[in-house]
Amino acid sequence: MTQEELKMNVEKALDEIRPFLQSDGGDISLLSIEDNRLVKVRLEGTCISCTVNQMTLKSGVEMTIKKYAPQIEEVINVN
Repeated sequence: MTQEELKMNVEKALDEIRPFLQSDGGDISLLSIEDNRLVKVRLEGTCISCTVNQMTLKSGVEMTIKKYAPQIEEVINVN
């Protein structure tokens, strides 16, 4: 998979999860993909202060990204 294909797949995954985040007043942005294994995102809106945002990040965002791009090992939030 090329870097551009990987980015497109990660964006597809974020597009899938984004409506759930937006329904609670939040959002998410892709910042970077490093070494084809680490995705850096920024949680926005109410997601920033949400007490379960790490669970959302791992159980929702990371799982969805891995569905589209299995080579991704980790997703982290960068403020």
